[in-house]
Order: sequence, then C-alpha cells, then structure tokens
Amino acid sequence: MRILLATDAWDPQVNGVVRTLSRTVAECRAMGHEVEVVSPDQFKTIPMPTYPEIRLALNAYEPMQERFKAFEPEAIHIATEGPVGLAARRICLEWKLPFTTSYHTRFPEYISARFPVPTAVGYAFMRWFHGPSGRIMVATDSFRKELEDKGFRNLSPWSRGVETELFRPREPSEFPDEMRDLPRPVWLNVGRVAVEKNIEAFLELDLPGSKVVVGDGPSRTELMERYPDAVFPGARFGDELARYFAAADVFVFPSLTDTFGLVILEAMATGSPVAAYPAPGPIDLIPGSGAGVCHDDLRTACLESLGLNREAVRAYAEKFSWRACTEEFVRNLQPYPEAEKTRFWRRLRRLARLRRRPQLN
Repeated sequence: MRILLATDAWDPQVNGVVRTLSRTVAECRAMGHEVEVVSPDQFKTIPMPTYPEIRLALNAYEPMQERFKAFEPEAIHIATEGPVGLAARRICLEWKLPFTTSYHTRFPEYISARFPVPTAVGYAFMRWFHGPSGRIMVATDSFRKELEDKGFRNLSPWSRGVETELFRPREPSEFPDEMRDLPRPVWLNVGRVAVEKNIEAFLELDLPGSKVVVGDGPSRTELMERYPDAVFPGARFGDELARYFAAADVFVFPSLTDTFGLVILEAMATGSPVAAYPAPGPIDLIPGSGAGVCHDDLRTACLESLGLNREAVRAYAEKFSWRACTEEFVRNLQPYPEAEKTRFWRRLRRLARLRRRPQLN
C-alpha cells in the first residue's frame, strides 16, 4: 500500500511517540509498503508555548494538499492532534477520504497541567478531532476502556515493540562512567522532564542508594535545584541510553498520564525491573509479568522490584516485537476499494489540470 502518515511528532523530537512512529515506518517499508511522512520539519514552524523543543507547523494546509495529490495514498493515518494533523484531517473531510488516527498523548491532562483549562474541554476537542476517524488506534486495553467511558468509539488495539538488539543486558564495564561509582541501588527514570511526567513523585521517595533522571525538558532546571542529590545527566540517545537502562537496579516510572510508556519495555529489555503506579500502560504490562511491580505506594513498588530476577525481566520484554506491532498497525488501516480509489484520483488529477490550464482571452 501507499500509506500517508501525518504527524506533528517527528525528528528531531525525542519521545516515545517519535520512536514508535519512526520504527513503524521503517517496518512498513521493510514489509514492502510505500510510506510518505508529512511532519513539521517540512514547514515553517514556531516553538510550542511552554515547550520550545517541540515545533509547530505553520500554514500546512495548502502544501499538504499538493502532497496528497502527488502521492495518491491508499491509506491515510493521522497520528497527532497538532497543526499537521489538523490540516490532514481537514483535507480528508473536504475530499471525503477515509482515514485512521491514533491516540498517543493525554492531551487534555497535558494542557490542564500548564494552563487553567478544564480537562473536560480538552476531551471535547479530542472527541471532535477523532470522531470522523474510521479507527482510533490505542496502545492498551485499559486505556481503550477509559476512552470508551469518555464517549470515544471505533477504538482498535495497536501495541508497541522494543529493539531488543539495542536494549539488552550489559556488563558493568559497559555502564556509563557516572553510573559506575554511585551508591547502590541505583533508581533510574528516563523521559521528558516535564510536569505531566510526575517525576517529583519519584524524587520525593525515601529510598536507599542513588536517583538518576535521564532526559531534558522544561522542568529539568527547577528539579535540579530542588533535588541536588539526584543525578541529571541530560538527554541520552541510542547505545548510550541503552547502557543507562542496563546500569539501573530498578527503573521507576511515576507517570500517571502516559498511554503506554515505551521506556517500560526498553528498561525491561536490559533486564531492569520496573516500579510504577497502577495506571494505564503499567497496569497493562506489569502485573503477572515477573518484570516489575505496580503499587499505589511507589516506594513499595520500588523496594519489591529489587528482588526480581533480571533474566526473567529480559525474557518478558523479548515477547514484544516491532514487526508484530507494525502488522497490527497495517491491519487497522482502511485502504480505499480499488475502483473507488481509481475514480477519485483520476477526477482529482483532471481538476488539477484544469486549474493549471492558461486562461484564453
């Protein structure tokens, strides 16, 4: 298939959504599909308020029309609710094109944490945005049920995978230098350092050993000042990031707003057990896995995770492959019937030629 992916989350952003989409695109191409990615780096952008690392596309609507015409997609997936996603949604509705969406981020909670906007307003926007979607892809069963209770329909599963070749157990000699001499146990958090990630709940815990927060974001400077005993190495990527995961005794995931938490699988793949609250994402992955502990008391989850077998933790993560994730994504797409597709693009090309034809006096 020719698949058009419209997303506001793409390189050089660093987060679980970008990693999920980029790996899915790579797997789709390896499976023989042609994928056209429309992302903010292809437009003029401005920094996102309160989060300048994320760029928002400007005036994407008309250039995107040309991308649609040139590519003639057989399936359209809109991954995010930002300016790129809004422009793609508008085109699909105006041209009567079927499309799918995915719900990656708790946008209403994100906005409410930064501005005096009730979450009910955010969910009204999200229902409006995703309402015309043929299928809304969600990562976990618990989050699907939560969205159904909020009035969302046409929800379909789309799980996640992990790169087990990159994220793997390491010898102590491979640990990052600043992790080797820290008092043990080492408690690690990795991700965007922002208010919605609830990192302060981790930093406030009374735990033996050392706390390490890998990542960058708008809250990093403030947290560094408030918690000088914690280690904040900044953002890390690729093999270096994988070595941080492997060097931890326990990975601590305090977030209550993630819809999955890709870092959970990445930590498990290195053998590091995961301590988390029983929220969507952790509650779907951890209970009964032998790879972590969910508990309303995060300190209890941390201490109980210390005793888990790291080989069993790794074995659990190996069950999650990106190929299976991508196959599920492709099944969720809704390609046009061949006859209808051919008629639509033939008509669109004819209209485009008429618009380009010079006017005669």
